Amino acid sequence: MTSRRFAVALISIFTILLGSCTKKTPTLNLLVWEGYADPSFVHGFEEQCHCKITASYMGSSDELVAKLRGGSAGNYDVISPSSDVATSIAKAGLAAPLDLAKFPSYSQLSPQLTSLPLVRVNGQVFGVPFMWGPNPLLYDTTVFSQPPDSWNVLWNPKYRGKVSVWDELSTVYLTAQVLGFDKPDPTHLYNLSDAELDAVKKKLLELKPNIRKMWSTGGELTNLFQNHEVVLAMGWPLMTNQLRKLNFPIGETIPKENTTGWIDHLMVTAGSEYKDLAYKFLEYMIEAQTQKQVADVTAYTPANPQAAQYMAPEQVKSLHLDDVDNYQRHIYFWQDVPRRAKYVEIWNEVKAAQ
Repeated sequence: MTSRRFAVALISIFTILLGSCTKKTPTLNLLVWEGYADPSFVHGFEEQCHCKITASYMGSSDELVAKLRGGSAGNYDVISPSSDVATSIAKAGLAAPLDLAKFPSYSQLSPQLTSLPLVRVNGQVFGVPFMWGPNPLLYDTTVFSQPPDSWNVLWNPKYRGKVSVWDELSTVYLTAQVLGFDKPDPTHLYNLSDAELDAVKKKLLELKPNIRKMWSTGGELTNLFQNHEVVLAMGWPLMTNQLRKLNFPIGETIPKENTTGWIDHLMVTAGSEYKDLAYKFLEYMIEAQTQKQVADVTAYTPANPQAAQYMAPEQVKSLHLDDVDNYQRHIYFWQDVPRRAKYVEIWNEVKAAQ
């Protein structure tokens, strides 16, 4: 009888050991912008937390919202919404409220960013600022010896079929800016009237003959420049960085009208199964050293100014960390768009027009 018990005990121990050996490695699923899950910095987290990171990339803010609302919220653990949809995601209960005490690096983040109401709903905080930047005018320096000084260059008939714009509402914001709807209040770009949106639509239809292609991903725009299909585009610093690494003669500027820009936040989805691991990932991503690595890949400005201590002086200058206040005066950060459905309708009508 004793030997039988002993055998059963041995089998039990063996089963437990076997179970622990075959225990599945936790996988954190991300739905983020390009450049935000590069192996150069994500691999360190995987090793540190003995987990796997898998990333899907979104091409627009509306694609992110559609996936979350379409029942996919449970498929992702961490998302990186921009400042025009972060508020609506929080209000819709698609993201989990955060316990800021669990983020030691949160106090290092720029107060200019953490003080904004973008991810605050009913006294709770739903995201941490991650990276920020402009939507600059990109141009081929072999065509332009001097940086174009106005966004109106996109409409110049001389560049027929040589322009690219982002297939995203930011092109609507930009066009509203060109029409002067940002004066005297830049935030008005995100709350245009029907008459103003009609004027934007008319202006965008005038741009269509110049558009070679509307880009959806950063890599797509990089290829358009590389293949000499376009010489002008509204883009991101990410593409400038990619093209410079390829020795392409790319220039980047903010024209006299200024430009729109974004503050990307990291959020944990309400449906995440791995909230503790997601919390650790957010903390890792806002730490100064990781922020420096993200900036190396994207050329975006880190939300954690302490990243500057790990950078060469030239990088600090190129990211405007030495002159943040002045630089931000030229950027009208995206905000929540109360009439977003109407903006989308106008944009879809522009795209459908022949």
